[in-house]
Amino acid sequence: FKDLKKEFWGYASIRNVLFGGFFTGMSDSEFAPKESMTRAQFCQMIYNIYKDDPSVMSGDIDIAFTDVEDFRWYYDAVMACAKAGIVDGVGESRFAPMRSITREQMVAILFRYAAFKGVDTAARADLTAFPDAEKTSAYAHDALSWAVAAELVKGTKEGSTIYLDPQGIATRAQVA
Repeated sequence: FKDLKKEFWGYASIRNVLFGGFFTGMSDSEFAPKESMTRAQFCQMIYNIYKDDPSVMSGDIDIAFTDVEDFRWYYDAVMACAKAGIVDGVGESRFAPMRSITREQMVAILFRYAAFKGVDTAARADLTAFPDAEKTSAYAHDALSWAVAAELVKGTKEGSTIYLDPQGIATRAQVA
């Protein structure tokens, strides 16, 4: 990818998700590491990881998101993730598939996915070390606390301060 150099801070992680088959580039020549990831793209990534698990794909899916049509590329991924209890909607029977995913949404989904796969999610970190920790939504507090304890999230540095940035948009590099 012409927009991905070995010196980039997320190069190793991006390479791992590409070779693992969890991500693809945005085109044959661009990965777009600084672009935001949509909620549909994030579900597709999770789905790519576990889609061969028969327990996920068995049975009927009776979840109805009014904005997830069955002919869209992300339909199977969103429906399977919803069925597994990994994702929720954004209210009013909507999923908002093309909305950029926030850092706290990303972590909440990872938290639920880890629990779904039987990973121990009991670890917690004190989020008060981050000056913006109070901006975390109630639904995402435990997930972010776990993700910091598990060193999945280390915050974003601005100057000499490290922020949790829970409401910030997650980039493709951050997701990787």
